[in-house]
Amino acid sequence: MRVLLVEDDASIAVPLAKGLTREGFEVERLVRGAAALERLQEAPAPDIVLLDLGLPDVDGFDVCRRLRAASDVPIIVVTARGEEVDRVIGLELGADDYIVKPFGFRELLARIRAVTRRRGPRALDSTPLHVGSLSVDPRSREVRVGDREVALTPKEFDLLALLAEDPGAVWSRGRILETVWDPHWYGPTKTLDVHVASLRKKLGDPAWIETVRGVGFRLRARS
Repeated sequence: MRVLLVEDDASIAVPLAKGLTREGFEVERLVRGAAALERLQEAPAPDIVLLDLGLPDVDGFDVCRRLRAASDVPIIVVTARGEEVDRVIGLELGADDYIVKPFGFRELLARIRAVTRRRGPRALDSTPLHVGSLSVDPRSREVRVGDREVALTPKEFDLLALLAEDPGAVWSRGRILETVWDPHWYGPTKTLDVHVASLRKKLGDPAWIETVRGVGFRLRARS
């Protein structure tokens, strides 16, 4: 697996790259955001990006946004910014996960494996899902509301596809995190709320996804 490590602090990047290499990853390190954006256009493409926010040339949030706009490559933000608002912004801009320094190496490994499993067996079911005017196509990973195409991040798509499998059924928060993210999810549960809020906005009507207080969420058909 090819890892693109975008980190300007050598004291962090060097031992991290060595540890990932020992685990069998192929690591490429860049220190500037602009270089990371250029690298994404080259082959072979990385399988995952570990992105620091405190880069010397471009704000890391802007790099995250532009990476997501150009590719569906998994992105894990690795940063010292631990405030909730920073986590929320990172996830809203398209990051698949967010880990705060200092962190345990084994925890990072678990998160890498979790986000790269998003194209597992669930994505192999190619039967289109239709809920009212909503269409979800797992094969092409395309979503439409009526004639309007809806652009989603990979995790947003996986979450919507899960809810669309059984419209009206209530999915618990724990079950959603286990299915869409990982059975041993280490991240904040706020991640789910951020993705649900983003989906509601992109679908154009908050009523598509109903909150069942104290339990979880369900998808409601809309015309």
